[in-house]
Amino acid sequence: MTLDTASDAGAPERSAPDAGVRAGQAARSIAGVLEQGNLLSREALARAQIVAQESGERLEAVVTRLGLLSETTLCEHLAAASGLPLARAELLRTPAPLDRAITADFLRDIRAAPIAHEGGRVCVAVADPFDPFVEQAFGFVYASTVERVLARPSDIDAAIEALCQDSDDDRLLDDAANVDDIDRLRDLISDAPAIRAVNRLIAEAVDERASDIHLEPAEDSLVVRYRIDGMLREVTRLPQAMKSAVVSRVKVVSGLDISERRLPQDGRLRIAVRGHEIDLRVATSPSIHGESVVMRILDRSNLTLDFATLGFDTALAEQFSSVVHRPHGIMLVTGPTGSGKTTTLYAALASINSVERKLLTVEDPIEYRLNGVVQTQVQPAIGFTFASALRSFLRQDPDVIMVGEIRDTETAQIAVQAALTGHMILSTLHTNTAAGAISRLIDMEVEPFLLGSVLVGVLAQRLVRRLCRECREAYHPDADLRADLGLPDQVFYRAKGCSTCHGTGYMGRLAVFEFLAIDQEIARLITHRADTHTIETTAAASGYLSLKRDGFNKAAAGLTTIEEVLRVATGE
Repeated sequence: MTLDTASDAGAPERSAPDAGVRAGQAARSIAGVLEQGNLLSREALARAQIVAQESGERLEAVVTRLGLLSETTLCEHLAAASGLPLARAELLRTPAPLDRAITADFLRDIRAAPIAHEGGRVCVAVADPFDPFVEQAFGFVYASTVERVLARPSDIDAAIEALCQDSDDDRLLDDAANVDDIDRLRDLISDAPAIRAVNRLIAEAVDERASDIHLEPAEDSLVVRYRIDGMLREVTRLPQAMKSAVVSRVKVVSGLDISERRLPQDGRLRIAVRGHEIDLRVATSPSIHGESVVMRILDRSNLTLDFATLGFDTALAEQFSSVVHRPHGIMLVTGPTGSGKTTTLYAALASINSVERKLLTVEDPIEYRLNGVVQTQVQPAIGFTFASALRSFLRQDPDVIMVGEIRDTETAQIAVQAALTGHMILSTLHTNTAAGAISRLIDMEVEPFLLGSVLVGVLAQRLVRRLCRECREAYHPDADLRADLGLPDQVFYRAKGCSTCHGTGYMGRLAVFEFLAIDQEIARLITHRADTHTIETTAAASGYLSLKRDGFNKAAAGLTTIEEVLRVATGE
């Protein structure tokens, strides 16, 4: 049944004004909270009210969609003003089944969802605490006492989707009978179920702190996996009927060609999630069962450019900072893809960014926007490569240049020449160890005597999962294991799992490092083409720590586990 309670026979006339007037009253109430709390400037509030009036949207939806205020901040102030309790997102992920015929459109119109119904009481999550119609409507439909809680609008939307997904999916399945027709597909991807499905996946991924969303077509479904703390986790399987619509919707909003399904494509989009601006890098690839999509989530609101938060201890932070503050030279960060190299370089740029310095970057792609830094993206298709960009940058009178990656001989040699002429070059390189970067550059035909004179430091890093502090478990490692790994006889911690960390035992990530400072002795070894082992042995006398040793130190401090360190640094 799909009976809309708003038009149910016998329903009382709304004592409240009609929907348009009611929205205006609610907007004025919410506007009062925004104004009294000084949450928005007068100009920003006026702009949001004009947009709300012209679009017919609720004011709270406009404020967050425009990125003027985050959903969390808005809800906290509305809760304080109304006295309603603020519901956690987890409470809305498994809403109570609807035992009355209520349409999804009705729930979306009033922006509310029932989340519990028992003992003559129905608990309803609302986005607008000042709308009296919600309590009246649910009291009539359920013939029960209504208790309201305040929730973020996006959490309510997700609850509504969970309650009403079957009817939407059935309609989409009927509409998706012939997705080979491009014109039909264009209509399909503009339909509400496809739009809401994509928005819901992105919002959930952001909530779960995922770094990537993987949409993988299977024979009978679309598998959705999130990469959380470096590990993939399957979260749902969308029905076969939604496969083409969801993938094509992602392609459209990221500026890709939906008619091209045989070749890989790359795109980008920016959306507001919970009131925060989120950038997504989108990559599609053909597969046997359809197009596979990976969306990299770049959340600028969660970008931390602080050395301590990234995992630097005090000594390493001071040592690294002193190197990047030098007037000229080459500073390298090495590690595999996804090890946080670019974030570390951004932190370095942030530490030296000032009005007295000209900072330029050339990246592929630009991951985050940095204030006060001129950022450029390479375009290999038109010949604008790292090497050509670096060459042109030297005529821009820079003080510091960040090169996204040294990939070839030409880029390496231009970087060396730039450092010799008084510029500081920051870049990344794909090598397993810090000392290995030296051999790699020599293999790129950089003269050892030049490399020894311009290289000032190499930082190698990996990311390990951070232990959940709510459930980590203390233990003493086996004596044989301590002897094999050179661990101190002390308490370590291991992962256990709880509701906070979704049973994984881990919450977030931090980096483990090895930093090779280039002093006169190391420079002399570089000039004489010393091997990696000799360089590492010599550096150890000056306090050099390997990735594994730094990881064990952090495990001993209760930040991560021995197993995590061995997972990322075995063989180093």
